[in-house]
Amino acid sequence: MKIMVIAGSPTAESRTRGIAQFAAETLKQMNVEVLYFDVGIDKLPLFTGDATTAQNEAVKKLAEYAEQADGFFVTSPEYHSGISGALKNALDFLGGKHFKNKPSAIAVAAGGGKGGMNALTNLRTVLRGVYSLVVPDQFIADPVNFDEGNVLVDELAQTRVRELTLQLRELTEVISVNQAK
Repeated sequence: MKIMVIAGSPTAESRTRGIAQFAAETLKQMNVEVLYFDVGIDKLPLFTGDATTAQNEAVKKLAEYAEQADGFFVTSPEYHSGISGALKNALDFLGGKHFKNKPSAIAVAAGGGKGGMNALTNLRTVLRGVYSLVVPDQFIADPVNFDEGNVLVDELAQTRVRELTLQLRELTEVISVNQAK
């Protein structure tokens, strides 16, 4: 089983990356192969619909990982009550052929005083738009859940992410088994 973890923050110092890295490590401990893509490291061009951008190395990596993935763990910061533009741009390079009938778990790093719920709703809507099966549970991290290096250190937050990754792994396994029949 392969799960793609997408860190959806373009910033160098990112709490979102802290969630994504914790989720990736947790999935590895569950013997899941993790395909890790970070929009802040794997810089993508602006999506314009131009087919020539498919030759960009970051775009190729993104598409290859998404094609291989059996499920997704997608994280974003909350920017102005929505997901980051860099994450939306990455998702625009993908589509239903990458996500259809594949589960996704979602998590947001809040910090703007609105609590992250709007960004989660926005992310859930976008993923449903590409036919992903978004698990009902979700996670919002607050700044107090991280240390000064943006590592997710709060025990309750870690437990919530572990539970979310477990739900994702179990649903991905059930769907994979049923599709193999």
